[in-house]
Amino acid sequence: MQDIQNLRNEAFAQIMDASSIDDLENIRVAYLGRNGKINSLTKIIKELSEDEKKRAGLLLNETKNAIETQLAEQKNKLTSPVRSWFDASVPGIKPKTGNIHLLTRAIREISCVFENIGFTRVRYPEVEWDWFSFEALNMPVSHAARDEWETFFVDSKPHPKYGQMILTPHTSSGQVREMLRVKRPPIRMINIAKCYRRQSDASHVQMFHQFEGLVVDKDISVVNLKGTLDYFAKTYFGENRKTRLRPYHFQFTEPSFELDINCGVCEGKGCKLCKSGWLELGGAGMVHPIVLKNGGVDPKIYSGFAFGWGVERVLLMKSDLDIPDIRLLYSSDLRFLKQF
Repeated sequence: MQDIQNLRNEAFAQIMDASSIDDLENIRVAYLGRNGKINSLTKIIKELSEDEKKRAGLLLNETKNAIETQLAEQKNKLTSPVRSWFDASVPGIKPKTGNIHLLTRAIREISCVFENIGFTRVRYPEVEWDWFSFEALNMPVSHAARDEWETFFVDSKPHPKYGQMILTPHTSSGQVREMLRVKRPPIRMINIAKCYRRQSDASHVQMFHQFEGLVVDKDISVVNLKGTLDYFAKTYFGENRKTRLRPYHFQFTEPSFELDINCGVCEGKGCKLCKSGWLELGGAGMVHPIVLKNGGVDPKIYSGFAFGWGVERVLLMKSDLDIPDIRLLYSSDLRFLKQF
């Protein structure tokens, strides 16, 4: 039985190596001819027991048929006409390519806007310490954002200095890290990263993206802040978009503001989408002196402004988009994704 199997493998190897019809004929005679190897094995089968004769005979017939089939296939290959020309001017079949995701495109565009006015793109940890996310930003222990219903806490041993480990709820933790890294202003930072909060509805997701801007230098004022925000709004959204600052309160800025942008549909006149003609874009303000101190910067010499907004929120406020649910951005529905 092993001899028959070896014979089959040997024949197949020679047939595959054959380069002419004459080679194939020689192989056929060597294996299937009157004095070929198949007939030689047939003579040996007579010496086996009845049960062995039956099994060996079946295997030998299968081997003979397989060799004949292989010879015929190889003969067809050798006799088939070979195309001897190739027209390089004939258009090829263009492979399908994917699209850049909406959020990736938005992050690239936002980065480009700020880099054009001297900001440097940085990146800081998504798994952060409590001190950088809260304590260093002037948030007391009793602050609502530090509640377990708002923040994802990591089940690990607390750091002796920086406290408990968390999934960063905002990119603002990068403010102090950037000041400690640079050590001495000027600073013009744009930090774009993932953030995590325990919220999920049509306008919130548990993992989202934020971009954080920070400028620290001598004689920085609200005028510099407003000018930077106006530049971003007109560059990213369009020349007809305007912004306004509303007084607000954030622990890490003083004074603090909410930034509004006029509606891209009605251009500030008022409609069903915006009602008043304005849409909330995000928070901003002058960096709190305590935050500057925690970053190793002297607030008597330097001042600065900061702003932090959701990339998804900014994207959905573009005039040419009509996406009713932020969760669609993270869906795998190709009917939605192929539109972009």
